Amino acid sequence: MPAPAARVTGLLLAAGAGRRYGGPKALARTEGDTVAWVVRSARVLLDGGCGDVLVVTGAEAGRVERVLGHASGMPQVATTFCGTWEQGMGESLRAGLMSLVARGRTVPLVAVVHLVDLPDVGAEVVARLLAQGGTRPSTLARAAYQGTPGHPVALGQEHWEQVLGGARGDAGARTYLRRARPALVECGDLAGGRDVDEPEETT
Repeated sequence: MPAPAARVTGLLLAAGAGRRYGGPKALARTEGDTVAWVVRSARVLLDGGCGDVLVVTGAEAGRVERVLGHASGMPQVATTFCGTWEQGMGESLRAGLMSLVARGRTVPLVAVVHLVDLPDVGAEVVARLLAQGGTRPSTLARAAYQGTPGHPVALGQEHWEQVLGGARGDAGARTYLRRARPALVECGDLAGGRDVDEPEETT
């Protein structure tokens, strides 16, 4: 795995209630695995080359934070709470980016936006995204699976203002990414990249 990049932060969206799943997917576990998805996903971002990780919490925030706190070897992981998480993923993205902006002089050059319900996406995907997409303020790249755009997405600092302008409700960065056309980094040989909505999909 690559050496961590000090000015690249993994932004993990883990605020949803997982109503279709039967509970917050941040706390879910793949069959036979003892590690919650929020822990696994944070490690994927760190092992893939992010210098630190910010986890956006919402539903069951206290439990999610406790699970992260009990995980060993992850002092670079912090959390921020999104009070409007029930309105959709766009609110979580907005809360996360605003928290990064508030870092001032230590604001990262790139935020690698990842979703907690992609358990088959490993560190190799993050590493390839950063290697091919770059780690500059102008970076705009996203993982693709058999040509289909997915996550994670590398958002350079220069794009944050435009993303924040459209991050409302469940919109997220979708509208901006359609217009800006990020570089697609094919990762279909590494993962499927499909989000999990039902418990049966993890077996």
